[in-house]
Amino acid sequence: MTLWTTLTRAATASGDDIHLRQRGETFEIRYNGIELMSSFNHQSEDQLALRAMRRMNFAARRILIGGLGLGYTARAVLDLALPEAEVHVCELIPEIAAWNRDVFGHLAGHPLGDPRCHLHVEDVQAHMARQAEQYDLILLDTDNGPDFIIRPENTPIYEQGGIALVEAALAPGGLACFWSATASEAFEARLSQRGAPWTRDDIALVPGRVDAMHHLYSLQKQGVALKTAA
Repeated sequence: MTLWTTLTRAATASGDDIHLRQRGETFEIRYNGIELMSSFNHQSEDQLALRAMRRMNFAARRILIGGLGLGYTARAVLDLALPEAEVHVCELIPEIAAWNRDVFGHLAGHPLGDPRCHLHVEDVQAHMARQAEQYDLILLDTDNGPDFIIRPENTPIYEQGGIALVEAALAPGGLACFWSATASEAFEARLSQRGAPWTRDDIALVPGRVDAMHHLYSLQKQGVALKTAA
């Protein structure tokens, strides 16, 4: 069996350890020893983009992605977006942005090279706080979800204040989608308290299996009913 090889490491200002490793054709980013993202299976990231864009009739013109990661969500959005669309991507870790350009950009077809893609090296929460009603679509693949937080500073995104922040950054009728490694009853209760319609899509990591799932939570602003996927 091919062994993992650590390619490079980075450290955050708070002392968190991030390292990029490779085994064969598979790349993986680990955060304090825990898998944060892997190129082995990115089906749910692709579905995050596809289902959200479909619900917006592929007409979203200003799109925000929280978390660049390995670039799969950004690539899927760009492949579906209008020629005149703006796709803004917030990535907190500058090294991850650099690795996208220099190490594994080929995995997702170099999304940062698309002129419609605008990279912001900053916390997506800080970015949204300055963007009142600016985005038609917000996709948050910022952590592993509300019940599997790796970076504690991301916890507020999934609490009432964070959900309100996301809604405030949405244009009227806009859609927000949250990626999660696990289903979360507590997060679902918070979404229900918002009063706007929400859905949960369960994505099988292996077709036909129900024991390995990721989950997509979608919330639409101002009570506009979610469009039914074609």
